[in-house]
Amino acid sequence: MRRGCRTSKRWAGHFRWPRSRGSRANAEFAVDASSPLRPRSPSARLSATTSGVSFAETLASLSPAAALSREGNILKDLWNFASKVPGGKRLFSRAIGMAAPYTGTIPFEVRRLEPGSSECVLFDKPHARNHLRCIHAVALVNFAEVTGNVALAYGLPDDARFIVAGLSIEYLKKARGTITGRCTMPPITSSERREYEVPVEMSNEAGEVVATATLRTLVGPKSRG
Repeated sequence: MRRGCRTSKRWAGHFRWPRSRGSRANAEFAVDASSPLRPRSPSARLSATTSGVSFAETLASLSPAAALSREGNILKDLWNFASKVPGGKRLFSRAIGMAAPYTGTIPFEVRRLEPGSSECVLFDKPHARNHLRCIHAVALVNFAEVTGNVALAYGLPDDARFIVAGLSIEYLKKARGTITGRCTMPPITSSERREYEVPVEMSNEAGEVVATATLRTLVGPKSRG
């Protein structure tokens, strides 16, 4: 590590660069270049705004309780803001991991998101591997779930919510290196109670399909009151 550069063991956004490199940190995390680099609360670090939309407020509303009761599509609001700011896709993926802590155990990032369509990447990190030095089977299940969930959730009507009712997966090759997950399905236009199949395909850097999965996801109206 370069002398004079101190980092925190906490999650990204807590990095503290030397003052001579402050512009780099500010560019990456979208903070005011004129402000000193001092420890701040997570909400303060994520309080960058665009057109009056607060990333911190949107992040706070991602909690399960808020997501089930608040009107509107919270995940869609968050992505529409985060995907337009420097480092926003990384922060969006962190927010997903904060809202669903088990999902946050895998090193993934959402790269593209549209109604009924998503593209995510899973990084080949030591803690996600098995004894054969390839990505663990359960890490791929976790990755398939988040890839399918964000595709479905982004296109949900404002008054709808969802839960995964089942999942099947087929492993075709050992998964090594960065894995790309893709999901494409018809956007959901109604909050009527119904089960949907959500297909996910996972490929390696050579374009070879390493696994395919299908989520059975139950969509229904948000509870009132």
